[in-house]
Amino acid sequence: MDRIRAHWGDMLRVAGSLTLGEVRGHDLIRMLSRDGKPTGLGDAFAHYGRIFKTLHLLQFVSDEGYRRMIGAQLNVTEARHRLARRIFFGQRGELRQHYREGMEDQLGALGLALNAVVLFNSLYIDAAVKQFAADGFPVTDELLARLSPLQYDHINFLGRYAFTRPAAPGLRPLRDPHAHDESDDGEAE
Repeated sequence: MDRIRAHWGDMLRVAGSLTLGEVRGHDLIRMLSRDGKPTGLGDAFAHYGRIFKTLHLLQFVSDEGYRRMIGAQLNVTEARHRLARRIFFGQRGELRQHYREGMEDQLGALGLALNAVVLFNSLYIDAAVKQFAADGFPVTDELLARLSPLQYDHINFLGRYAFTRPAAPGLRPLRDPHAHDESDDGEAE
C-alpha cells in the first residue's frame, strides 16, 4: 500500500491523461518501465492491479454464481472465435499479408463478415421466437437466455454467393421444422 500511496497523484494524472487522450500508449509504456524493469510508478500500478486480481480470485473461489457468470462469458467468447475461425477458413486462420495495412484489411473484412452472420442470425432468431410465441409455445426468459446468434451450422461457407436484393422486402419465410429439406449437395443453405 505504501508504494501506491507514494505514487497516487501520478497514477490519477496518468488515468486522466489516458481518458482524455493526452498521452499515447507507447509513451505511457516507456514511462512505466525502463530497460525492462518497472519504474516506481509502474510498480505502483502493478501493486494496485494485484488488489483487484486478488479480489477477483477470492470471489471466483467463494461464489458459485460468479463462476457461472465467468464461464458463460468465456463460452460466448469461444463461440465468437469458433465462428471467426470458420469464416476465415480459406486462409486457415492466417494473416497472409506482410504489411500492416493488408493485415488490417483482412481483419476488417473478417469482422464485417462475422457481423453480417450475427445480424442475419439475430434477425431470424427474432422472427422464429415471435412465430413460436404466436403459435402458443411458451417462450420464457430462461429459454431466450440460451439463444445465441453465433451459430453457423446453417451457413454455407462454400460455393457461390449472390449479393442481390431480394424480390420482396423483409425476411425470407421461416422453414417448417417438421419438413425434411435438403439442397442439391445435401447441406442446408
